[in-house]
Amino acid sequence: MSSEPSDVVSLLSHRVPDLGALELLLAVARHGSLGRAAREVGITQPAASSRIRSMERQLGVALVDRSPRGSRLTDAGALVTDWARRIVEAAEAFDAGVQALRGRRDSRLRVAASMTIAEYLLPGWLIALRAERPDTAVSLLAGNSTVVAERLLGGEADLGFVEGLAVPEGLDGAVIAHDRLAVVASPAHPWARRGRALDPAELAATPLVLRERGSGTRQVLDAALAGYGGLAQPLLELASTTAVKAAAVSGAGPAVLSELAVAEELASRRLVAVPVAGVLLRRDLRAVWPTGHRPTGPARDLLSLTRSGG
Repeated sequence: MSSEPSDVVSLLSHRVPDLGALELLLAVARHGSLGRAAREVGITQPAASSRIRSMERQLGVALVDRSPRGSRLTDAGALVTDWARRIVEAAEAFDAGVQALRGRRDSRLRVAASMTIAEYLLPGWLIALRAERPDTAVSLLAGNSTVVAERLLGGEADLGFVEGLAVPEGLDGAVIAHDRLAVVASPAHPWARRGRALDPAELAATPLVLRERGSGTRQVLDAALAGYGGLAQPLLELASTTAVKAAAVSGAGPAVLSELAVAEELASRRLVAVPVAGVLLRRDLRAVWPTGHRPTGPARDLLSLTRSGG
């Protein structure tokens, strides 16, 4: 019965010298001196002597004859050196190939992000990433949280950002920030002039300008108002935060949007925030990636920047 691959590796690791020892042997062959070989590989002469003796014990043959005039390979040592050269050359080719793969991986970063994060947070993070990795080309796909999950699971993105209530199935994630949803209306709307907070049941029963199903904003609002009869049929259902905001500013009807998205409009009084009593419209913003595939390279660096406030 043949050995399993892991068994073969285990046997070879005990029977074949490590690369450092083989590189030392090649240096001895080049210089004819254990001292000069030790200096080339960056170790002391006693350490080099010890490594050669250890390799001879491992292989069961004498490799080097030592004398006051220098160090000379034995016949067996010359043969082992030829084999060692092939191993070291193969290792160098392996290293070059891995470096090329790493370089290709690090030359691009594909990000998928839900709309609020893509519009209001990612630009700052990507500017900071460019300062650290100027040679990395970044592509960004903006869509709702469902689309982000689909892109990650389909291998079309390296890192994602979502705004929903939980990590989508098949993904791992980490909370990177928090956000609140605000009920907003144009200054001309009756809600903008009311003297008391809005009742959750009234909010649920009123047709609103909303994001589409599958968006993080919609998920949070659906969950918050589920105990109040659920959301009424939307007045308008739009696929972008910008479109929802424009409709609310124009007076089409009240809307529910991230505080990040409406900060400028609230400051300029183009929109008015409408307080709501007894309901929590808060959500976590998350970085996400396929389960078991922790971000590496530029994706890891971008994740680090989101956590450091970069």
